[in-house]
Amino acid sequence: MADDGAEDRERHEFSVEGSETVYDGAIVALRVDEVAMPGGTTARREVVEHHAAVVIAAVDEDDRITLIRQYRHPLGRRIWELPAGLMDVTGEAALAGAQRELHEEAGLRAARWSVLVDLAASPGFTDETLRVYLAEGLTDAGRPEAQDEEADLEVRAVALSEAVAMVFTGEIVNAAAVAGILAVSAVRAGHGRTRKVDSPPLVTAEAFAARAESRGGR
Repeated sequence: MADDGAEDRERHEFSVEGSETVYDGAIVALRVDEVAMPGGTTARREVVEHHAAVVIAAVDEDDRITLIRQYRHPLGRRIWELPAGLMDVTGEAALAGAQRELHEEAGLRAARWSVLVDLAASPGFTDETLRVYLAEGLTDAGRPEAQDEEADLEVRAVALSEAVAMVFTGEIVNAAAVAGILAVSAVRAGHGRTRKVDSPPLVTAEAFAARAESRGGR
């Protein structure tokens, strides 16, 4: 698809005329922006700021993908996901964060890494972005001691075909897991290609990380 940058520059500029922070928490902030609309009016837009995140589709030599099952309090239940985590370590590169999360959550290390897809979690209200990696050449590194929800975490390697079936039966509902599993399946079928790990994303969440850094921590 052609670059839309030139066309965008000729269209209305949605400039922010004012902004107010309503809530500033440990992992999210809520701000309300007054945004210039076409026709000369303004409208209030609520934005949930969140760290960027990394997600790992770890696939072994037998074409099994690593799933984790953990409790998610907003849903009030345990769900199947891919290993993932927030980019909340100051100065940490996305790939390093993905490698850390794969070890912490699944006890694995990978010899080969590539990018599957980049995601905007729910751009209607949050700036959260996720980069989904494909990790291959897996070795067991042992899980470090976990805390909180991760202490209850279940790790399972399932056939990729089974994971795809779990998406379509509704057993896997986590959006990043759905995207990652289907992306791996598409790549394996020759319908897509991975990217190099240093390929830049179109967008990445930065506001909450900057906010956290300005207050001296996470």
